[in-house]
Amino acid sequence: MTKVLHTESAPAAIGPYVQGVDIGNMVMTSGQIPVNPATGEVPADIAQQALQSLNNVKAVIESSGLGVTDIIKMTVFVKDLNDFGTVNEVYGKFFDDHNVANYPARSCVEVARLPKDVGIEIEAIALRK
Repeated sequence: MTKVLHTESAPAAIGPYVQGVDIGNMVMTSGQIPVNPATGEVPADIAQQALQSLNNVKAVIESSGLGVTDIIKMTVFVKDLNDFGTVNEVYGKFFDDHNVANYPARSCVEVARLPKDVGIEIEAIALRK
């Protein structure tokens, strides 16, 4: 049975999709852009955008009862692959701060454009053990 995930701690979907789905043993998030759910604002700096997107992913994952340590795969979309080093630093620190023993598998790709012209979008898959 598929359960639709929704939390006020992440930005609302800006189209015909949901924040995430829980299919029992697995949770998949939609791509999370760096919109602050409380203010609707997007930080200008790519490091802050990366952290906000990661926090939005975390909020959706937590709405299913799982946590950051349950994330097994992430896909990162960046508007400029020159930001890869900065994104990597924020990404590593985020998982280190959450005491993740092993980083999740990850892909990172450059894309031509993202919703609201942000610099990054991140999606995740988490596994219920």
